[in-house]
Amino acid sequence: MLSQYDLQKLRDLPIEGVAERLGLHVSRHMCLCPFHDDHHASLSFSTRRNTWRCWACGARGGTIDLVMRHLALPFPDACRWLADDASVNAVDSSKLKVESCPTDKPFDTARYERFFEHPQLSLTACHFLFDERRIDPRVVSWCRLNSYGDWLQIPYYDRHGRQLIGMQQRYLGHDASQPRFRFPQGAVCTIYNLPVLALLKPREPLYITEGCSDCWAMLSAGHKAVAIPSATLLKPRDVQTLLTIHSQLSTSFHMYPDRDEPGERLFLQLRQLLPTLEHHQLPPACKDFSDLYLLSRQSA
Repeated sequence: MLSQYDLQKLRDLPIEGVAERLGLHVSRHMCLCPFHDDHHASLSFSTRRNTWRCWACGARGGTIDLVMRHLALPFPDACRWLADDASVNAVDSSKLKVESCPTDKPFDTARYERFFEHPQLSLTACHFLFDERRIDPRVVSWCRLNSYGDWLQIPYYDRHGRQLIGMQQRYLGHDASQPRFRFPQGAVCTIYNLPVLALLKPREPLYITEGCSDCWAMLSAGHKAVAIPSATLLKPRDVQTLLTIHSQLSTSFHMYPDRDEPGERLFLQLRQLLPTLEHHQLPPACKDFSDLYLLSRQSA
């Protein structure tokens, strides 16, 4: 069981940093609320109190509450998620084991891999991918995207493309009580689209995006790409994988950071891990690469 001292360490983690690890884009202590259909950044962060609150739907809490609600995790697993990071070394992970917790299980690969053997997309998913995002159908096939009800299912595979190591689910419906993203328990979601590394040719550039949507847009634009939503999610082995690719193939790394403070901060964090990472500036009319991709499609 966690001691009060260890629990407080998790609650004292910077709330905005936790939000960014979850994939939220924080700008001026605000972000879009993932717990309702938000379009005007109604969720605010108090760095003094280390709390968050949505002024539209009323959701609020601290670091652990944010993880529990956003990832639909029970309390022990939310604590484990917060502590399972190389940059959080103040908490002994062994103290996070809860023997009596029935949900304390690794990612159930057998349960989910059948969804991606013969992927199918609902009309909602097709509208989102092909009409709204204009993603190339070949990219959708390569990424083995699937849908289940109003949820788009996004698989994470190992570098060889054979072992399912995790899955991200994106909600496409209109129920304001549903989180925008969620991860099944035990899912390992660090670098997305690892199998593309096997296709890299010597000196061919590799683009790094902040999320899966930007990665699909980059692939649709004809570039090799992976997604890294947060530098704090990268494990040492993941960094070593990229550095090895650079060493063996003289691969150059490129990034179009989102046009906001979190995007630039992510670039600087990744630049410390990947010194050769090159910065590319988005035009003023585009907030992320997906916008730039859509703009290029409209003008084509």
